[in-house]
Amino acid sequence: MSKPKSNNAKTISVALTLCLVCSVLVSAVAVGLKPAQIENARLDRNKNILVAAGMYDAESDTADDVAERFKDFDVEIIDLSKGSYVDDEALKAAGIPDRNAYDASQATKNKALSEDLGNNDPAGIGRKPKYAKVYVKKDDAGKPEMVVLPIQGYGLWGTIYGFLTLESDMNTIKGISFYEHKETPGLGARIEEPEWRAKWSGIHSYDENGNVATGVTKAGTPKENWVDGISGATLTGRGVSNMIQFWLGEQGYKPYLDTLRKESGQAIDNAAATQSTLSAQPETELAAKRPVANGKEA
Repeated sequence: MSKPKSNNAKTISVALTLCLVCSVLVSAVAVGLKPAQIENARLDRNKNILVAAGMYDAESDTADDVAERFKDFDVEIIDLSKGSYVDDEALKAAGIPDRNAYDASQATKNKALSEDLGNNDPAGIGRKPKYAKVYVKKDDAGKPEMVVLPIQGYGLWGTIYGFLTLESDMNTIKGISFYEHKETPGLGARIEEPEWRAKWSGIHSYDENGNVATGVTKAGTPKENWVDGISGATLTGRGVSNMIQFWLGEQGYKPYLDTLRKESGQAIDNAAATQSTLSAQPETELAAKRPVANGKEA
């Protein structure tokens, strides 16, 4: 009895057909899920903004609570170099058709919307967006009650993304949150813990001369108006410190914050709280070194 001849062409045809069907199904699922993924990303972003603003309770708040509270914030785009708001007409001229859809992180991949920091890059972000999205909550008189600022910088293993909230004086830190990073679980990843984040509340951003006057110290070496680092996570702390000092500095949001203070007739007045800090150590203590991933937490 003769054996049946193998039909290679038929086998290949069946395999290709199966691959094609599977590809179509996977593509259809991906397209179908994309709106939900975008919505979940938006919800997570808004939740972290509320966390930084002290307006979110993880134990009881729902997605509806997040959506309702986020309505209290105005979404603004600012020109980082000028420290001023950018209207829709100017945004469109710059190539940004929708302020709500604008993503500063994505803008760093566009040379027209960002600038190369070269060697002047303590936060390790490579390129800085020309425009930044900020979230402003105003009081009944229409004056800023708080402002939430997106921040990012290189930690030990990769870029850390978060939000920093300043109170109405545009100097006192109200809260901070971190929503994306690659730091070591149990060590650098502890920057997410509420207990550590709470240490930032009440810290002054600037001294009486307008210089950045805060950051993260090495664990066990407390310094007034600075946040004590996490034991075993020196490089992560250095990365957070560099990030904070960069975004509060002239390259970051300082021109914008100076503008808000000027418009409201406020001045920085916390000399007593920061003078000992400044005399003890210059603000560039950690910014002088960029964190380099070496496979170990110090």
